[in-house]
Amino acid sequence: MYKSFSMELAGRTLTVDIGRVSAQANGAAFMHYGDTVVLSTATASDKPREGIDFFPLSVEYEEKLYAVGKIPGGFNKREGKASENAILTSRVIDRPMRPLFPKDYRNDVTLNNLVMSVDPDCSPELTAMLGAAIATAISDIPFDGPCATTQVGLVKGEFVFNPNAEQKAISDLQLTVASTKEKVIMIEAGANEVPEDKMIEAIFAAHALNQEVIAFIGKIVAECGKEKHAYTSCAVPEELFTAIKEIVTPSEMEEAVFTDVKQVREENIRKIKERLNESFADKEEWLAVLDEAVYQYQKKTVRKMILKDKKRPDGRGITEIRHLAAEIDLLPRVHGSAMFTRGQTQICTVTTLAPLSEAQKLDGLDEAETSKRYMHHYNFPSYSVGETKPSRGPGRREIGHGALAERALVPVLPTEEEFPYAIRTVSETFESNGSTSQASICASSLSLMAAGVPIKKPVAGISTGLVTGDTDDDYIVLTDIQGLEDFFGDMDFKVAGTDDGITAIQMDIKIHGLTRPIIEEAIRKTKEARTYILHEVMNPVIGKAREEVGKYAPKIMQIQVDPAKIGDIVGQRGKTINAIIEQTDVKIDINDEGLVFICGVETANMEKAIDMIRIITTDFEEGQIFTGKVISIKEFGAFVEFAPGKEGMIHISKIAKERINRVEDVLTLGDIVKVVCLGKDRMGRISFSMKDVAQE
Repeated sequence: MYKSFSMELAGRTLTVDIGRVSAQANGAAFMHYGDTVVLSTATASDKPREGIDFFPLSVEYEEKLYAVGKIPGGFNKREGKASENAILTSRVIDRPMRPLFPKDYRNDVTLNNLVMSVDPDCSPELTAMLGAAIATAISDIPFDGPCATTQVGLVKGEFVFNPNAEQKAISDLQLTVASTKEKVIMIEAGANEVPEDKMIEAIFAAHALNQEVIAFIGKIVAECGKEKHAYTSCAVPEELFTAIKEIVTPSEMEEAVFTDVKQVREENIRKIKERLNESFADKEEWLAVLDEAVYQYQKKTVRKMILKDKKRPDGRGITEIRHLAAEIDLLPRVHGSAMFTRGQTQICTVTTLAPLSEAQKLDGLDEAETSKRYMHHYNFPSYSVGETKPSRGPGRREIGHGALAERALVPVLPTEEEFPYAIRTVSETFESNGSTSQASICASSLSLMAAGVPIKKPVAGISTGLVTGDTDDDYIVLTDIQGLEDFFGDMDFKVAGTDDGITAIQMDIKIHGLTRPIIEEAIRKTKEARTYILHEVMNPVIGKAREEVGKYAPKIMQIQVDPAKIGDIVGQRGKTINAIIEQTDVKIDINDEGLVFICGVETANMEKAIDMIRIITTDFEEGQIFTGKVISIKEFGAFVEFAPGKEGMIHISKIAKERINRVEDVLTLGDIVKVVCLGKDRMGRISFSMKDVAQE
């Protein structure tokens, strides 16, 4: 049965059609927000997937270029692999929803979001986030929702909810907050050094608006929701836990995990598993879930140690940061390099500078953004965690971590006018044991400054974790979580920023949301840790950008010309600009405002190119002196090219002080001569004289 529901959301109408399309999916919501249309569906398999110890949730965000009236570029006119924006959106949908499914649920679930029409003022990403939550809430798939999501901007000091395209362009904040009825469940932000108090205010303003959306979704579920289906629980049998504890006592497990060396801990657990495998050799049904049981045993042990005994596995205090180290200039021939180490997490970031023509071109649904000059790429090879597997290119996690670091650093980058370069930073993970994304932000700040990129301020990042008890007031927030505390804890709250404010946040949790006191404490602790890292570790190594780019980096000069003269520089079919490039071995970029960027390695060649451009774009006046090459000889005189695509004539009478009968008596093709401009002749050609230069 087809039903339609509507509400006013941030000044625009949100309409949800149920039963109109995709009736065979477990749940489907046909979403309209303004003129943005997204079809969100939720489907689940009938039976659990065998042999896995995780919830197999897949979230897809499909961008179709017909949604903005485009045909895909290139030879293949069909959409290919997901764009970076689509991958990041899928992750933002996944993160708040995953904790709301039952922990013992192993059925395959797919949340698909098909973007079919885009209104630039109504975010398709937000529409998909709401659509996925609604489709799942009304389906028969077990789900402890609903949840809702709001985007927040900060324009001229005022909060704007679900900002339109114009507001996004000038906003100092891009914040996305997801909530359940009681708590905040996901935070993602990019910001221009927004103070901590202002960020907290924005988060809970979004949380308040989410409650209105959740009430709206509740009405839809009440009228259209299906009864949740029964499922086969994949929880570890309690009798197995009891049997394990008889063989491995709680004190033995605590001793096994209580070490600051990841490899030692893994070896201890391996030996425990060997003992258990021998003990349960005749119980196949237990052996099938033994790994999960040992994992759960470790988890309970670590959580009890932290929450009740205030002891962390590596012996640190609750707010203590692991050993830190930083250095720059590891790699001699690159444009900039730095390494940042925190405990067993180690990142090396390499900076590369290039002309603006090397900026990344974007082909997606966001028509406002067609390219980006700063690119941050993050790599996580298997050797960083002591494993072996072939490299298959970056996965969603690597793309997400790279985007987070990119978001954290963009607010402090110089403008194109201040620093006319395309910039790429690549973070290589040498070693990983917790929060490599935040280490990559620290390493990237150092690397950019070492490369001579005049960033406004250094940026550092740190992550806090959480262990909760039975009540909302029973919890501990941990500073600088290592891998084990991330795996067994309830939260990974990453915050990056400068001394003056936050530039990026990403929050992942495994529980049904956070209270305001937890969020406030996490943000406060990241501020304290960030300040320590900036002043005690990073600044002593390099506190501000070097005055010049390195000797192996390309140099860029610029000249302003009349925009009407751009065509003269380019020439017919690019002939003139290509001649300049060939003669001077430089790269040339020109923007629409007539700003010309010359990129090269040799300063003399760059200055030569600038001289050529200046000659081409300057109106010729009598008395100007040029140096040119003889390119043609006629009976009446010679033609001289004094800049690519620019030539003038020397009449035979103006070649020498004495009378000559033949031009060839003085000049030959290819001669380099100095001439003075006499103006234009009757045919409109530039007229030169050699003999008048000689008289001077």
